[in-house]
Amino acid sequence: MATIFNSGLPFPRNPSMERCGVSFTGIGDGCVVSMELDNGTAAKLMLPTGLVTSFKPQMWHGATMELLHTSVSQTQDAVVPLIRGGFSLGLACQNDDGFSWSPHAWELHQVTGTPQESIQVELRSTSEQGDVGIKHVITLEKDSFNSQILVSNSTTSSIRLAGSAVCHLAVSTPDATYALGLQGSDYFVSPPFHGNFSIIPPRTTDQYPNKLWPFNKLFPKREDDDINGQVESGEEEDDYKHLTETLSRIYTSAPRSLTIMDRGRRNSVTVRRQGFKELYIMSPGSEHEWYSKYSYICIGHAAQLEPVIIDAQSEWSGGVQLFNPNY
Repeated sequence: MATIFNSGLPFPRNPSMERCGVSFTGIGDGCVVSMELDNGTAAKLMLPTGLVTSFKPQMWHGATMELLHTSVSQTQDAVVPLIRGGFSLGLACQNDDGFSWSPHAWELHQVTGTPQESIQVELRSTSEQGDVGIKHVITLEKDSFNSQILVSNSTTSSIRLAGSAVCHLAVSTPDATYALGLQGSDYFVSPPFHGNFSIIPPRTTDQYPNKLWPFNKLFPKREDDDINGQVESGEEEDDYKHLTETLSRIYTSAPRSLTIMDRGRRNSVTVRRQGFKELYIMSPGSEHEWYSKYSYICIGHAAQLEPVIIDAQSEWSGGVQLFNPNY
């Protein structure tokens, strides 16, 4: 199994270097990391942002299909367009001693694997003091995309980890999309998460109740964070949840495995989580033009209502898997 070590560089010195089914293309001050297996399953991520922009697994009909939704707009720098959506991490660490840190830039540490079996890319980000670090391991397999994070706390006090791992799943239209397995799960209505790569649809002023969420200073900016009000909650009644209506919810007792089915594209995606206790689902609804930039369902595995406590000199791990049952 071949290995590439990159020792603190945001991307390899030689952008055209190909190892383990991985290639690098320079773009601006960063690069695009492309992974491809022999069966055609492929993925792409950008450095140093760590944004995953593409996951194309092999499907039952013999071709690949894009499962991540992105929106591209041009910036003043024509070389580097602004890309939103895809899969990204929005995490923050804090303690009572005044420490506060969020990873914004990722360095490529190593690449392992073979195009015949699986490819693994390891990214790292460390606080300025060097005592809190996050390792993000992305593994591409023939039938799945796996994101695993390991947070290490070498300080002398516990830290609170908050945030989410958010995935924009591409769908034909929310009107043709269903979430399977949520029946009986408790939820809170939440404004859409506003992370660095979020795609947020236009909203009406009365779309979400005003509320103040606990620990909101730790999270990516969300609307209405500074307004007190009542929090709407409930229990999911549908085991076959139709996502045609606009919704944004945090489920606190959802199953660890959830299936999103799209009748329009005749495919489904099983989303699995590990470590995170909360599940975030946001649907822009079907009030927008079909097959537009709002043809997606947002799934986030989160620690938004209740942060994860990581004791001094200890570690915590969590993960997300997008499994393709159509292979």
